[in-house]
Amino acid sequence: GPNGKPGSANKMQVLEALLRLRQAACHPGLIDKTRAGEPSAKLEMLFTQLDAIVDEGHKALVFSQFTSLLAIVRKRLDESPKGPTRYAYLDGKTRDRKSPVEQFQNDPDTKLFLISLKAGGLGLNLTGADYVFLLDPWWNPAVEAQAIDRAHRIGQTRHVFAYRLIAKGTVEEKVL
Repeated sequence: GPNGKPGSANKMQVLEALLRLRQAACHPGLIDKTRAGEPSAKLEMLFTQLDAIVDEGHKALVFSQFTSLLAIVRKRLDESPKGPTRYAYLDGKTRDRKSPVEQFQNDPDTKLFLISLKAGGLGLNLTGADYVFLLDPWWNPAVEAQAIDRAHRIGQTRHVFAYRLIAKGTVEEKVL
């Protein structure tokens, strides 16, 4: 404010800056759309892991808060040199939530399910997955637990492995 007291405009700027730092820790394309084609350490790690587990016949859930990050993942999957990878997708704009769930659960060739955090929480039973990747840390640990629990439902017969991808030396360490 005018007399040096932090006002709500100030708080908004801080939150905006924090959001930008969190996005930068994921991929440069989240800050600058023209950089969406560039690599990021986090996605290189993700794709190395996904290649290995898909080759072994496993299925994985991939969660992010940022639909813009999931869009970059989708593009990579669509344009893979080995040919497009089949995946199911769900975000807050998905009207028909049942179809992607059924595709993932019942289609043996759909190995991946990309889910935005805001959409993918409650009520989804995704026991087809035995791997879960959380691409960005969340303020609320209960929401992370809910995401992992999508795979950990009654009817799951295998161990479920959950990975949180945290960029070293970034704001993500502070969020944790």
